[in-house]
Amino acid sequence: MKSTHNVKELKEKAYQVRSDILDMLNRAGSGHTGGSLSAADILTALYFSQMNHDPKKPNWEERDRFVLSKGHGAPALYAVLARCGYFDPEELKSLRKLGSMLQGHPDMNATPGVEISTGSLGQGLSIANGMALGLKLDKKSSRVYVLMGDGEIQEGQIWEAAMSAAHYKIDNLCALVDLNGLQIDGPVKTIMNIQPIADKWQSFGWHVFEVDGHDLEAILDALHKAEKIKGKPSIVICTTVKGKGVSFFENKVEYHGVSPTDEELERALQEL
Repeated sequence: MKSTHNVKELKEKAYQVRSDILDMLNRAGSGHTGGSLSAADILTALYFSQMNHDPKKPNWEERDRFVLSKGHGAPALYAVLARCGYFDPEELKSLRKLGSMLQGHPDMNATPGVEISTGSLGQGLSIANGMALGLKLDKKSSRVYVLMGDGEIQEGQIWEAAMSAAHYKIDNLCALVDLNGLQIDGPVKTIMNIQPIADKWQSFGWHVFEVDGHDLEAILDALHKAEKIKGKPSIVICTTVKGKGVSFFENKVEYHGVSPTDEELERALQEL
């Protein structure tokens, strides 16, 4: 069932998600801060407004599916799943602990609401293709959403999957890119330039939307329009800020895979 939160409520949800991300990463002492924060608004829009899902019935056959291809952004997904009601938010404190249901990358066998285990970059779009084709064969109206990182789409498998999705006209598939411009080794444009990204996807046969990845109204507008596209897959390219929401994390490549200290956590929560 889709939620009916208005934009003001969604913004409040996104703040809560960011607070959860920072707290759980601080407790864990490790994890990916920058890319989790940059994806918070995208996941908030999907889970609290766009997607048809039921936390009380995680395996409901008519549900929309979500694949976190950039699996290192798991803290953002966990925060959203907890706040939706898939599990007790108290579980967030156990991130990356031995035996926890919340490991450093999503585990479909451990975490309620996680559709597929991810972490090896480049594989998520292929998985989403298979899910979407399966739903079509079963004559289901459900949709599949997949979130990729911009550094991730340097992977060749992404482009094989892009060709396949267009070839098979997988129009119940919507991909999103968290375009924050940074990856673990530095700026994406200097590691392996992916621009012009919109032109590339369009040339592969996709319908392309470009939005501000922190503008919830713009994200939802693109997702609603994507539902109406027939005969081809859609992609929403979301321009984001690494570490969004905390000024001293924003656009800092060193916070790609570093958790906040106690002092940084206190300052960050005050900002939020």
